[in-house]
Amino acid sequence: MLISQMNRTVTSLILIGLLVLTLPGYTQVLSPNVDSILMRDGKKIAADIYLPDTVNTWPTILIQTPYNRLLYRFGLPLGVGLDLDSSKYAYVIIDWRCFYGSINACVASPQRGEDGFDIIDWIALQSWSDGKVGTWGASALGKIQYKTAKEKPPALVCCVPLVAGSQFDYLEYFPGGAARTAYIEQLDALGFGLSSILYANPHYNLLWQITEAAAMYPVDIEVPNLMIGGWYDHNVELMMELFEELRTNSPAKNDHRLLMGPWVHGGTGVAYVGSSVQGELNYPAAAGWSDSLALVFFDYWLRSQSNGWGSSPIIQYFQMGEDQWDNTPSWPPAGTNMENFYLHSDGSMHTGTHTNGTDSLTFTYNPNNPSPTHGGPTLNQALNQGPYDQSNTVESRNDILIFTTPIQNQDVILKGKPEIQLFVGADMLDTDFAVRLTDVYPDGRSMLLADDIFRMRFRLGYTVNDTTHMNSGVVYEINLTLPDIAHTFVQGHSIRLDITGSNYPRFNRNMNTGGEMYPGGSGDSLINPNVANNIVYLNNFYPSRLKLPLDGYFSIEDPSIPPDYLDLQIYPNPSGADFTVRFFNNQRGVVKIEILSFDGRTLVVLHNQMTEAGWSSLKFTRGSIPWYSGLVRLTRGNFTITERLIRLD
Repeated sequence: MLISQMNRTVTSLILIGLLVLTLPGYTQVLSPNVDSILMRDGKKIAADIYLPDTVNTWPTILIQTPYNRLLYRFGLPLGVGLDLDSSKYAYVIIDWRCFYGSINACVASPQRGEDGFDIIDWIALQSWSDGKVGTWGASALGKIQYKTAKEKPPALVCCVPLVAGSQFDYLEYFPGGAARTAYIEQLDALGFGLSSILYANPHYNLLWQITEAAAMYPVDIEVPNLMIGGWYDHNVELMMELFEELRTNSPAKNDHRLLMGPWVHGGTGVAYVGSSVQGELNYPAAAGWSDSLALVFFDYWLRSQSNGWGSSPIIQYFQMGEDQWDNTPSWPPAGTNMENFYLHSDGSMHTGTHTNGTDSLTFTYNPNNPSPTHGGPTLNQALNQGPYDQSNTVESRNDILIFTTPIQNQDVILKGKPEIQLFVGADMLDTDFAVRLTDVYPDGRSMLLADDIFRMRFRLGYTVNDTTHMNSGVVYEINLTLPDIAHTFVQGHSIRLDITGSNYPRFNRNMNTGGEMYPGGSGDSLINPNVANNIVYLNNFYPSRLKLPLDGYFSIEDPSIPPDYLDLQIYPNPSGADFTVRFFNNQRGVVKIEILSFDGRTLVVLHNQMTEAGWSSLKFTRGSIPWYSGLVRLTRGNFTITERLIRLD
């Protein structure tokens, strides 16, 4: 149904697009006089060529698309539209092999990087080319830029990939072990046809290892990249990982730049990379930044303009909530510290620790009536993208646990990866725990920031040998890490964590049986599902918590911090050598610090007399404790906090 609707829409757009060719702005379009480019194997790639005039020579921006090159006849990107005469660049737009105009060039295993090399070589030889080529494009159009750069075409000068990484990772398709159903279905609808191979490989295996290794090649990227992403996009982690690799291992390491705005992945509708409206929110200060910076980048590298780009910040990012741009030489910015927000059985979430060892809460998860997806980093034409209010669609249901902080009397500035540590149980062999982090506005809106999911059978790892069933009555620890984000919970707002058993159709529904996850090779199949009763433990033995990387520590004078507040941090963690234990005590007095082995033996006991409330720290050297140490415990009176210490010896 979706594919047929798309085909009808595309056909209509093509017919209209052919009429657009007669408009004054496109008088210098060479197509159809030049309608294809010859590849090394003798096959031809369909191409549209747009020139500001046929007298001068121009640097060229190459766009390689699987989504039909003819759609660009409605208007060119980067602010050109139909006013081609005003452009400072020529444009070459091609259809990928096996797609649209290049369907006759299809081969079994297209080498798209080699095609990019051949196209750029062809451009450099044309009479209208000045010999310099840059590439631009979002999503699949971004991923192919990395493949092209890897082949090192001599005329390629720079690249601008948007909302894309080079990677093809297991966790991109199976985050927490649960398939991204809507994402995979959309890729099939667009013609990529990945579902069969993905559902045939739901565990991390040799195929995934080989595929992941082949898709990460920073040492082969020798030209500058301006990577542009959005905090509401589903590729945040891929981009952050790749950018760090490029800054470390690429021959052009000093010339790469990253721009992160308050944007979704894009597609149909008004929300796209660079627009101000995203979901149910508006970010006017972000409008147009992606195009503006891309043009400055292209002008610097392709036209040798002295515009200051060479000294531009390494990373420019949009701090949502404050709604302003900031910059940093690395991510996360220096000065961030992890703060613990403990979940309590009354639905509160605050920095105070638990005082008992009995509290827990239970919710049900019925696969036949799953908690619905409402916004977020989706990629499906049937779903909303970006920040949407969860209060009516998700939080009004009875299959959810909701934890909310008090109204904040100061700005809480988040920069980095939020983490959630949960101690859980269930009465089924397998089930899921899905989380959503939201910003609660004074008017009651609960605006989605990020989400994640964890499938319990994968708690020991993602290989087929790691998977294991749950046992009723047993408490399990799981840890979820949300994507990087820059957001300020402004004064008067609250922070909220929602916990459900599903987030559908963004993620596959767990049948709670412990059996086959994808019967029939489908991410949407239900075979005799069970209703699960899922438990979250909230006590001093099992202190479920949200961990936020905040810019600066809470002030101890802040009345929102309870007088009995304790906090504990270990860094670096994992540690292969020296490490520091840093702890916060909001009272004067003695605190006990213990280092325990994973089997519960006490290795080190220290007593620290604090003469004033605040932070203290203790440094441990590599040889001061055995390599097998595994826990750090902080105790004051009846209050205890425990953190896991991971050694990499």
